[in-house]
Amino acid sequence: MPIVAKIDEYGRGAWIAFMILGFIVFWPLGLATLAFMFWSGRMGCGYAGADRYEYKMSRLQEKMDRLRQRMGGQGGGFGGGWNRGPSSGNAAFDEYRAETLKRLEDEQREFQDFLARLRMARDKAEFDQFMADRRGNPPSQDAA
Repeated sequence: MPIVAKIDEYGRGAWIAFMILGFIVFWPLGLATLAFMFWSGRMGCGYAGADRYEYKMSRLQEKMDRLRQRMGGQGGGFGGGWNRGPSSGNAAFDEYRAETLKRLEDEQREFQDFLARLRMARDKAEFDQFMADRRGNPPSQDAA
């Protein structure tokens, strides 16, 4: 797609101008351009690649924490948590709900640990690369 690469060289303003021109010439072209800009992330707020997904995951985690606090606050239980909410009146369902929520919280904790290990491995690889580059190109002593 040479036209996409060419417009990318000019930046976001060129995309907006192309979209407006598309609406003026033939409205489906402008609509398709707008959809492409959102789908491809060209209208995003600066979150690209893996960082974009980490941002989305952290937002999801914040929302889940807020939901957990609200749900925990209804049952009068201390410490929060969904399994401390009001009883449904069916002991078998309450037990199933408590087990399922405990399993989901354990899976969430394991996933967060996995993400932390993944970030640590990525950071370590970047640092090792930096150190290897630094050892390969020692700073010049001419400034002394």
